[in-house]
Amino acid sequence: MKLTRRQLIQQLAVAGLAGAGGGFSALARAAAPRIIPWRNWSGGQSCIPLARLAPKSEDELAQIIRNAPSAVRPVGSSHSFSGLVPTDGTLVSLAHLHGMLGHDASKLQSDWAAGTPMTQMGAPLKAAGLALPNMADIDYQTLAGAISTATHGTGINFGSYSGQVIGLRLVTAKGEVLDCDAEKNPEIFRAAQVSLGALGVISRVRLQNRKAFRLREKMWIAKTEELLEQVPQLTRDNQHWEMQVITHSEYAAAIALNETTDALTPPLDPAEEGGNAYVKAIEKLDKYGSDWPAARSAILNLIAKTASFEDRVGDSYEIFANVRNVRFNEMEYSVPAEHGPACLREILKLIHDKQLPTWFPIEYRYVHEEAIPLSMFEGGPRCAISIHQYYTMDHHNYFAAVEPIFWKYGGRPHWGKLHNLGARQLSTLYPRWKEFTEVRAALDPQGKFLNGHLRTLFGV
Repeated sequence: MKLTRRQLIQQLAVAGLAGAGGGFSALARAAAPRIIPWRNWSGGQSCIPLARLAPKSEDELAQIIRNAPSAVRPVGSSHSFSGLVPTDGTLVSLAHLHGMLGHDASKLQSDWAAGTPMTQMGAPLKAAGLALPNMADIDYQTLAGAISTATHGTGINFGSYSGQVIGLRLVTAKGEVLDCDAEKNPEIFRAAQVSLGALGVISRVRLQNRKAFRLREKMWIAKTEELLEQVPQLTRDNQHWEMQVITHSEYAAAIALNETTDALTPPLDPAEEGGNAYVKAIEKLDKYGSDWPAARSAILNLIAKTASFEDRVGDSYEIFANVRNVRFNEMEYSVPAEHGPACLREILKLIHDKQLPTWFPIEYRYVHEEAIPLSMFEGGPRCAISIHQYYTMDHHNYFAAVEPIFWKYGGRPHWGKLHNLGARQLSTLYPRWKEFTEVRAALDPQGKFLNGHLRTLFGV
């Protein structure tokens, strides 16, 4: 038998491991998958799991969980910046479990396989005459990942994706399949609406939708302070409003989305979509002008004064979500809505006074309250403020400098974004913390779905 050089090396390596003890089959199973590392979108999180598996059915998923020798962590599109996924156990992808499983046009509801990328949901919903009521400004996430972290868009009358969930199916640590909604397993359902993947693996989701609709996007540049003073009017007069604050300048890009029946506009070049070209210009200016802060600020202000954007009209799912072709790391906290302006002003003052090295815009949004134990928006409306750092730039010192300001205003971290809180602090921020942790302990007493990050979060 002829072997290639690569095959010879592989066989010698496996034989060597087998000879070291423990038997061939067990070591081969353990060693072979370790050559397939995982890392997230930004490159900030990584791991080398014992196995990376992608079941093709719910039954196969249950069998994998039941037989896993150690920790199990579900993975979607790898767009979380926090340490939710990394494990040296089994990494389970639901990539094969995707697509619409059914819908009820009269009830405006739809059923989905949990591994469906949200980029693939808009068109099938439209074909059924349906749409998601609200969406985040990117749609790269899988459905299960988005609801497990309370991913959200903006709008004072709209909650997160988790609030759109009216039923789900959960595969537990024992490999049992539980149907959960307001009537079946209601306590588990409430906890599973935002679960961080700590209760089990979600395999199926039922969503409450609305009729399909179009949106008009209007984008303009204004002074940040003027926009903050106009927040009550802007959030009242627009269904969805947010701003992208341009650091080291006096200006921000405001974005308003409102329902319309107007004709569709031609699609934009992805390079122009969502202000991507503007972000690229800011990146170049920072690269060549950061050593002259005063000049950089003057140029940024001048660029802002002359910038203009054309309105866009399209199907809701095409307007809500934008192409994000610049990689970054992110920290986001939501503070009580009334504290949003003060919190942002303090962050901007710190960046200016300390000349913190960053050029990425700060995202500023509002989200309606939700009655879900681990939703960041439980108990009252909140303002979500996101700081970003280009993926090749060090984010640690920048985020560490800003994070105490979020704490000062009672901020809750986005579960999928970077933060430094543990169980002691989080339990005081969430009135229903104990409700969730008791459900988690009952469903998974051995901690099969916990990794190091989640053990820190829940104090296990």
